[in-house]
Amino acid sequence: MRIERARGTRDFLPAEMEKRRLIEEKIRAIAESWSYGEIRTPTFELAELFTLKSGEGILKEMYEFKDKGGRHLALRPELTAPVIRMYVNELKMAPKPTKVYYFGNCFRYEEPQKARYREFWQFGTEIIGSDRPEAQAEVIALAYYIMDSLGVTTELHVGHVGLVKEVLRAADVEDDQINNVMRLIDKGEQEKVIKFMGDIGTEPQRIDDLICLIELNGKDALTAARNRKIIASDSDAMKELELLLELLDYYGVTYTLNLGIARGLDYYTGMVFEIYDTGGKLGAQNQVCGGGSYRLAALFGGDDTPSTGFAIGFDRLAEISPVETKDLKSMKVVVVPIRDADRDIIKEAIKITAKLREHFPTYMDVMSRSISAQLSYANSIHASFAVLVGKNEIREGKVTLRNLGTGEQEKIGLEECVNRIKVYFEAE
Repeated sequence: MRIERARGTRDFLPAEMEKRRLIEEKIRAIAESWSYGEIRTPTFELAELFTLKSGEGILKEMYEFKDKGGRHLALRPELTAPVIRMYVNELKMAPKPTKVYYFGNCFRYEEPQKARYREFWQFGTEIIGSDRPEAQAEVIALAYYIMDSLGVTTELHVGHVGLVKEVLRAADVEDDQINNVMRLIDKGEQEKVIKFMGDIGTEPQRIDDLICLIELNGKDALTAARNRKIIASDSDAMKELELLLELLDYYGVTYTLNLGIARGLDYYTGMVFEIYDTGGKLGAQNQVCGGGSYRLAALFGGDDTPSTGFAIGFDRLAEISPVETKDLKSMKVVVVPIRDADRDIIKEAIKITAKLREHFPTYMDVMSRSISAQLSYANSIHASFAVLVGKNEIREGKVTLRNLGTGEQEKIGLEECVNRIKVYFEAE
């Protein structure tokens, strides 16, 4: 009986994994060059970790279960909460700021659609201990630099939920009602925002101020908000955002100021940002990165510690990145034992293969095939060179190096063989 894979999951074949690993390695190298250290958290956590942050309603979106000891567990639907849980448990005494990055798979029980799966991967970073504009600017600049380094065409939008919350508090909207409004703004449902605020008795002018604010975008948005007196002149959020934008200019980051970004999660306290693919490959689901400043540590039993971070949708990034793997595909060498009854040939071929593997991806036949079959296989995997090993080569202390592109071959020493291949690949 044929068994299909579970709905909302994928199998990754070697060519796709090669690309994903290359992208992953590039991102890791960038994060580490910015002095972030890697961490890893468990694939499943106590379900309470996520319901504390997002409410009981999130249970219907998670893979949650009881284990044999009756504990209520869940496969992680995201990685921010586990990272802060780890910080509270293991890192709260670490020097501040604590700068970490992570890469891992997450799970959500939702309807699969284009670029949205039930098992998906996230790459993210956190600066724990600071939500100052300097930390915010670094996090945004890092995300921006990652996208730029991978050659993807994106658009960065920056906002500040503090401005929206100031307008709502000035309108006497209660905190629990503010959270409802923020979720509606995040979904782009302005008509529902207007109706909700009208139903709770908000003055029409205050509703107009809010709608005007969330529609403002572009470099003059703050000036317009100030001129229309939507935001108080001494607004802390306004001052923080202005300094942040100045710092982003120093980093050379290109951005769009968008005061309508809400992110829809209660724990965001200040700056928020989103990065969208503009290449058209992802359709409507075109957000590839999102983040902001937040406070979660106190919710999980720690001190009230500010944090700033982002998460990249790695699957979407892998789909749109033009990173080429053809250079890796061609960097393959195949060792071809010219077999007969003499086991010394296999012994020598294994030694030669081990030496070549110190420098290049190297294959050796494990199916006792003929020379022609081995060379055919070498061509099918797009190898650049075949290294033939037979009785004559062993007797002379040499190997036969064949260029599979030109068909030229020459009998040379192993060290020279390594150097010839190196020169070829470096020239490529």
